[in-house]
Amino acid sequence: MTIYSQSPDDQGTWLLSIPCNRQEGEALAEDLPAFLALDMPPVLVSREVDAKRPNEWVIDCYFEEKPDVATIAQLAALLPSFRGALPTATYVAPDDWVTMSQTGLEPLRVGRFYIHTSHESPDTKARNYCIDPAQAFGTGHHETTHGCLAMLDRLEVAGRRYFNIADIGTGTGLLAFAANDLWPLAAVLASDIDPIAVETAERYAAQNHVPIGVGRGAVDLFTASGSDHPVIWGRAPYDLLIANILAGPLVELAPGFGAIVADGGTLILAGLLQSQQARVAAAYRAEGFRLVEAAQRGEWPTLRFVKRRNYAYRRPTRASGRTSQGEGDYGEW
Repeated sequence: MTIYSQSPDDQGTWLLSIPCNRQEGEALAEDLPAFLALDMPPVLVSREVDAKRPNEWVIDCYFEEKPDVATIAQLAALLPSFRGALPTATYVAPDDWVTMSQTGLEPLRVGRFYIHTSHESPDTKARNYCIDPAQAFGTGHHETTHGCLAMLDRLEVAGRRYFNIADIGTGTGLLAFAANDLWPLAAVLASDIDPIAVETAERYAAQNHVPIGVGRGAVDLFTASGSDHPVIWGRAPYDLLIANILAGPLVELAPGFGAIVADGGTLILAGLLQSQQARVAAAYRAEGFRLVEAAQRGEWPTLRFVKRRNYAYRRPTRASGRTSQGEGDYGEW
């Protein structure tokens, strides 16, 4: 599970690691505003230490400048389970940052897709995507991105055809790239609230030979808050919409998504925990969606909805489609 509140400095960073329990690690996304209130908001990465000790987690905090004792104490105080001496921040040089970010990321096969870093060789029998961990989300290794990739692959195998696709909260762009590969006759739109993520996705598109542009067979990348953008509204309705973000924004975006998904269209949602599924599903039922599949990977479900067809007159409405996610509070996976 990875949550960024801002981007690490290209000239090096300071790393602070604080032990925590599983509940705190998994709830990090929900508690992010508390971390953003710090004088020096860090980049936050929560991780499980050892699968054999599932309750032992660590939160790695990356700072652009060396944090002072007061900031470290503030951060530790936000983790009730932490009762040890204050940890020490260590400097991470730029080259070390790249090495650390790729440590333990083995190549991943999901359906016909093979996701690897630039340090690994491609698979000549698969559709390869080279994605190095950077200043955006969606390397494919988290359960939510993995779940979305697998679901997209299954839909194509089952014969589903889509011609107007949107990926809201695209991160590295991986899901949009996969959709473009699976349905080459479709126009694919990919947006993110984080302009750095969009720049990163553009770089990965070039690296992976994904056409960028407007129209069929290409991916159009741009910055937008949720679905609140004239381009997103102008190209609606979508027969396939993908959103791999966080539970809170997903609930907020339900009216906006309900307004831009075509009747009978497919909606794929991820980025939520199993404990949040009922709340998210209820928000989308209220907008005319029917949950038809919940694919589980660990505690992270990938939900597939179908928009009910409306045979009666309904007064046209336009939801804002804007999420209250603040600038710098990004939660793609």
